[in-house]
Amino acid sequence: MRPSNNTQPTKKVCYFCSNKLSTVDYKDTQTLRRFMSPHSKILNHNRTGTCPKHQRLVTKALKRARHMALLPFVAS
Repeated sequence: MRPSNNTQPTKKVCYFCSNKLSTVDYKDTQTLRRFMSPHSKILNHNRTGTCPKHQRLVTKALKRARHMALLPFVAS
């Protein structure tokens, strides 16, 4: 049996809630890149720490930025 580890993982805090940002702008590509993997996939809320409300807004903004050709659909 493996010994139990009593250390609990730290809970990540939503970037937008902590900085008091109410909207997610699709034109702000530097902020949006922080929620993408190196292969240009959208990261889930477990990896980024965003709350469900802002995760939906981030996803919508990333898709909008891709459609407007501000961000790539895939990275090579």
